[in-house]
Amino acid sequence: MTRLSVEMLAADTVEPITSAGHAQLGIAVLAGIAVIVLLITQFKLHAFLALTIGSLALGAFAGAPLDKTIVSFTTGLGSTVAGVGVLIALGAILGKLLADSGGADQIVDTILAKAGGRAMPWAMVLIASVIGLPLFFEVGIVLLIPVVLMVAKRGNYSLMRIGIPALAGLSVMHGLIPPHPGPLVAIDAVKANLGLTLALGVLVAIPTVIVAGPLFSRYAARWVDVPAPDRMIPARASEELEKRPGFGATLSTMLLPVVLMLSKALVDIVVDDPAHKVQRVFDVIGSPLIALLAAVILGMFTLGRAAGFTKERLSTTVEKSLAPIAGILLIVGAGGGFKQTLIDSGVGQMILDISKDWSIPALLLAWLIAVAIRLATGSATVATISAAGLVAPLAADMSTAHTSLLVLAIGAGSLFFSHVNDAGFWLVKEYFGLSVGQTVKTWSVMETIISVVAGGLVLLLSLVI
Repeated sequence: MTRLSVEMLAADTVEPITSAGHAQLGIAVLAGIAVIVLLITQFKLHAFLALTIGSLALGAFAGAPLDKTIVSFTTGLGSTVAGVGVLIALGAILGKLLADSGGADQIVDTILAKAGGRAMPWAMVLIASVIGLPLFFEVGIVLLIPVVLMVAKRGNYSLMRIGIPALAGLSVMHGLIPPHPGPLVAIDAVKANLGLTLALGVLVAIPTVIVAGPLFSRYAARWVDVPAPDRMIPARASEELEKRPGFGATLSTMLLPVVLMLSKALVDIVVDDPAHKVQRVFDVIGSPLIALLAAVILGMFTLGRAAGFTKERLSTTVEKSLAPIAGILLIVGAGGGFKQTLIDSGVGQMILDISKDWSIPALLLAWLIAVAIRLATGSATVATISAAGLVAPLAADMSTAHTSLLVLAIGAGSLFFSHVNDAGFWLVKEYFGLSVGQTVKTWSVMETIISVVAGGLVLLLSLVI
């Protein structure tokens, strides 16, 4: 079944529940989100189960028949996985090839060999941003932590001076730049143009990562002066390899999907004729599916074979890359189900009515909603998916550029103040050997800076485009 037919099916079988007033719908939303938060934080339930139960609770509180709530949830889950599931899988394969072949180590070592002294924090931002393009945040941290610790130790740098720029690069990529799951789902929910969102995302990401990375790290290093913990320096992937890919080939492979998607966006603007042969060609090669698939196939040669991988080793690498994303796919899918339940319950229309009454700019409202859900659930992905579902009706009357900015506003809000209910918080704390207070002073403040700066830049861009 095609994505279009899934959406048509949803429209035919799920009737929005409009009989409930705004007050009841508002209570239903708060109750549904409260159930999700409680299950994740207090009962330590997996986010997939929490989102599923929270969706059913939302429907019940909104006065929806249970059978219609179930149809809404499953329809949303199916359409979301259909829209982004393959892209997440391809991104995971590309990231695994990058890590196992030693390509990530090659990028790191090449850049570090040419950087030193005051340039080192900027080098760490560059490394994290490049490596963070195809990798999930957690995978990027695992790859970069050995580098951060070794550079800090051997160069006698402050751990925060080196670590914060690396974390900022990864976090900005994760929150703002497709093909990461959050931005992809938001693009799908509000029907934004992926290429334009990517281009504007890069425009917002560059100044954001500079402020939250190298500039903020100066203050973070003064607030928290800790040495690199020896016990946390693991072996690097390339240490067991006889050879590894070249820097140019690795970088080209990583940037290929970005170049193809940006090229499509540029051709769409310049040609602006769907029937034109050039635009039709770029519509195909610049689609995220083809762009990522091309990078994966190229990576098998430029990364896998260059590292001496046999066909069997390549097959094993691909297989191992898919197992860890099962949980991510389920969470993203359940988030899509929650989003559809919100929409079919009439909550989206309620948000639309409220935004008109309050005269709050749509982009600011999207940012605030994402911030609230992020603070409550601790998950940037859950915040992005839920906020996108809530504000999707606001995109109906927006221009193409402002719809893309809506995605970026949601992504920026989803990164606000990571704290103890976020897995990333504990990951950073343990790897860097920090206390809870030290983690708040560095990591949590850095995430807040990213959210506020990116959100502010999105609002500024909305005034000029």
